[in-house]
Amino acid sequence: MKYTRFEKARIIGSRALQISYGAPVLVDYSEKLIDPIDIAMLEYDKDMIPITVVRN
Repeated sequence: MKYTRFEKARIIGSRALQISYGAPVLVDYSEKLIDPIDIAMLEYDKDMIPITVVRN
């Protein structure tokens, strides 16, 4: 599914918030990545984020 830039921003932002509150990270990442947004973007690129978008 192709997401709009607004949907992508919302997905990454929501996942970054979950990661910052201690949710388990779903991909392997280097210890240099400490920003939750960067980790969420990595998960998005690997299509591992467990968030769905419902369109009307």
